Amino acid sequence: MVHPLRDKAAVSGIGETAYTRGTSKSGLALQLEASLRALDDAGIDPRDVDGVIPYFPGGAIAEDFIANLGLKDLTLSAFIPMGGATCVAGIQMAAMAVTTGVCKHVLISVGRTGYSGQRVSTRLQQFPVFAQAAEFEAPIGMFAPAQLYAQGARRHMELYGTTARQMAEVAVVTRQHAILNGNVVMNKPLTVEDHHASRMIADPFRLFDCSLESDGGAAVVISATERAKDLKKPLVTIAGTAEGHPDSPASIAQRPDLLEFGLVKSAPRAFAMAGVGPKDIDVAEIYDCFTFTVIRQLEILGFCKTGEGGPFVMDGRIALGGELPINTHGGLLSQGHVVGLNHVIELTRQLRREAGKAQVKDAELGLVTGYGDMGDGSIAILRRAA
Repeated sequence: MVHPLRDKAAVSGIGETAYTRGTSKSGLALQLEASLRALDDAGIDPRDVDGVIPYFPGGAIAEDFIANLGLKDLTLSAFIPMGGATCVAGIQMAAMAVTTGVCKHVLISVGRTGYSGQRVSTRLQQFPVFAQAAEFEAPIGMFAPAQLYAQGARRHMELYGTTARQMAEVAVVTRQHAILNGNVVMNKPLTVEDHHASRMIADPFRLFDCSLESDGGAAVVISATERAKDLKKPLVTIAGTAEGHPDSPASIAQRPDLLEFGLVKSAPRAFAMAGVGPKDIDVAEIYDCFTFTVIRQLEILGFCKTGEGGPFVMDGRIALGGELPINTHGGLLSQGHVVGLNHVIELTRQLRREAGKAQVKDAELGLVTGYGDMGDGSIAILRRAA
């Protein structure tokens, strides 16, 4: 039986600001700027938008969009508090809304001043699960995301022999892709030696294993496929989408398995909805808050077996021209940190054949993941329509 959401919704518009380290603009201003660009890309008027899913905690609420963009008949507004899994999880909600007729066009947006304004320490206090993290992790000195997620990385290294060299490969390849992009924070070549020489943040994570603190905005518009067919851009449909939450979602230290992310639950649902498997994927945009999370997600997604993620990323396999090009825009590690919505934008560009120097030849089917808070996992599989 074909899933009722398969290919019934589409990414009809995409927009982003410049990604920088330093801005005088507020998170709301960046969010609105990106939103207007996404609406222009789709070829629709702000008054056509009747659903908004702004990033939480981003400082913007439905009334901000009504007041600043002139929305006239908003029928859906929602927050999805899943950290880095939020934006891709929002695709599932938006797809349901436009497919069922609740909305015509849903705007998903992020505006983030992670460098100029809000920093990690502030964000930590807004974790929905922080109270429990404080109970179990904080007494042993674990507060920042790098400290929290380093546990799984070290566990993987001890169990499977994953190495710092393999994590460096993710950082180096991602930087190579960023340089092709142009709109990136990090635009200088990175070598394995540079990676190994960078300062330790939280063992085993070094500086270049960690995503950026940066400023920027991003937005996408989700529309019913039948409506999107009449808009101005090539049709990119949502073939499958899902979200998942790990066991012991509020405390990594209390989890039965440190390496079981929410993606373990959501990935099979998304592949089943889309009616495809890992071997069908041409390009993947994997949430890269840390290099290790890319390696582990590739295993969970079925591109390789558990424990083989480290060797899998080597020898050009994840680079342009390789078996599975990933993070072709530079990702959170080198382009900018807008909670992964830039990953959705890049995948859409790839499937539209608008990715310029980083274009994956003949890309027809791709996936994007989100990873947030203590391991929430979201996924969307997008398809270039015939």
